[in-house]
Amino acid sequence: MNETPTVTLLGAGPGDPELLTLKAVKALRRATVALVDDLVHPGVLRYLRRSARVLHVGKRGGCPSTPQAFIHRLMVAEARRGERVVRIKGGDPFVFGRGGEECEALRAAGIGVEVIGGLTAGIAAPAALGIPVTDRRWTRGVALVTGHAGTEGGSEPDWAALARSGLTLVVYMGVARLPFIVRALRDAGLADYTPAAVICHAHTADQRQALCTLGILQHTVAQQGLGSPAILVIGDVVQAAPAWQALGQGTTGSQAARC
Repeated sequence: MNETPTVTLLGAGPGDPELLTLKAVKALRRATVALVDDLVHPGVLRYLRRSARVLHVGKRGGCPSTPQAFIHRLMVAEARRGERVVRIKGGDPFVFGRGGEECEALRAAGIGVEVIGGLTAGIAAPAALGIPVTDRRWTRGVALVTGHAGTEGGSEPDWAALARSGLTLVVYMGVARLPFIVRALRDAGLADYTPAAVICHAHTADQRQALCTLGILQHTVAQQGLGSPAILVIGDVVQAAPAWQALGQGTTGSQAARC
């Protein structure tokens, strides 16, 4: 009896290949075809066998991207050919990674799905600065939101409710819409002195970060030339970062550094 074709959706983590799980490495070594997102660190691909075919299906906010429907068709076609297909995504497949859409498309085509989670940038990027996003001394919890849903036909986050929530706000893909996001949060009453951080290219040799306050976040990002891929963190818990404490300015000041 023939086995059901299966595709593995694999989270490669936020950058550093050493943050891959053991299960992910085993899946990479079995794969004969790999569909790879743009944000996957090249070092991840070294775990593939030499004979594996690598298909780059880039998806980057604000950049030309491979159509999602084409990716679905490609996964189905390769799996039906008997290939051991692995779909490699930065971070975690189910955290703003379209993993749910891909699972649904594969199952509708009669293809089995294995999901191997990865460390999402929304947790790992702040941790790189020593920011514990759910530290109960500073916050009641954390909200993970996307900053560009409104530009892709998706529903806009309720920025007013988030501003009043008391939660740490972790914003994916928010740099391009930073003026709008900052204005929406400030209009809803979030104070200008609220601590904030931006982390670019987390857990790579190109990592850069800035610590500041909401009132000067937009200026800081522009002045330091910080861009995507980036994670924004907004909330009192940013003050837990050793770099913030080293500023010695309470809840004011800014810093940018290269790791």
